[in-house]
Amino acid sequence: MKKYTKKIAERILGLIKSDTYTVAEICNMAHISKATFYNWQNENPDFAQAVADAREELRQLLVCEAQKSLLKKIQGYTVDETKVVTVDSGKRDVNGKVIPKVKEQVTTKKHIAPDTAAIIFTLTNREPETWKNRQTNEITGKDGKDLFKHLSDDELEAKIAELERKLGK
Repeated sequence: MKKYTKKIAERILGLIKSDTYTVAEICNMAHISKATFYNWQNENPDFAQAVADAREELRQLLVCEAQKSLLKKIQGYTVDETKVVTVDSGKRDVNGKVIPKVKEQVTTKKHIAPDTAAIIFTLTNREPETWKNRQTNEITGKDGKDLFKHLSDDELEAKIAELERKLGK
């Protein structure tokens, strides 16, 4: 088992904070085994707490970024789109490849419309009492009357048995 050092611990914590790496990936990049990583956590409460804090920091960052992205999807946004047209310059590089010459470069603003799915997601999750994303189906008879109200329990059981037989149950 490799000896615990602050330098390796800082590397591990930096990796945890920076991306959604697995423990195996982190250990590989820090040149330690998974067993070593878990032993360090068990034997060193400060390291275990630092790992938990690093994971929480990443979680908060991801939530913040997701909220910013969701807001852009809800509002729509504008991006610059650049189109470059090149022609043969008649010159070649050391490998004999043609060096292109820029003939025209046009930058336009492109509007990305709000995303309906993002809007529905936000409304149904933030205002569930007002915005529900579910369907209800009611089966009624003519003029909205109850189909089975007039049937006795025995008649209802017979209808259920008949439907089950038709369905092959």
